[in-house]
Amino acid sequence: MSKTIGEISKESGIGVETIRFYEREGLIPKPPRRSSGYRSFPVETVRRLRFIRRAREHGFTLGEIRQLLELRVKTGDSLDDMKGMVQDKLDNVRSRIDELNRLVSVLEELAAAVKKKQPTNDCPILEAFDGLD
Repeated sequence: MSKTIGEISKESGIGVETIRFYEREGLIPKPPRRSSGYRSFPVETVRRLRFIRRAREHGFTLGEIRQLLELRVKTGDSLDDMKGMVQDKLDNVRSRIDELNRLVSVLEELAAAVKKKQPTNDCPILEAFDGLD
């Protein structure tokens, strides 16, 4: 049984234009066309689109998702490769959290440095940004 792009969009929770983009990018196989010219997607496409959506929700880029999809059909060391990709992503997320925590501290300090009724030409926030390199 095959499905239209609208049907797989509804079932996967991914917009029609995004599905077309994924098709152009090779993340989902190009489906055959019906005599009407409409795409005729195999039902497995919904599963693949859900996989892509969930991977995106977990912070994976389309390039990383492409690698995961390739590893899915590969034999051998693919589990180690997948674990490595997830570990790399985890390290990246932890690094971003550290950066954001540093940013929170800096912004809190800047906000605390501003006094009420202080003239804007004597603003510690503007001075800090002028001095940051």
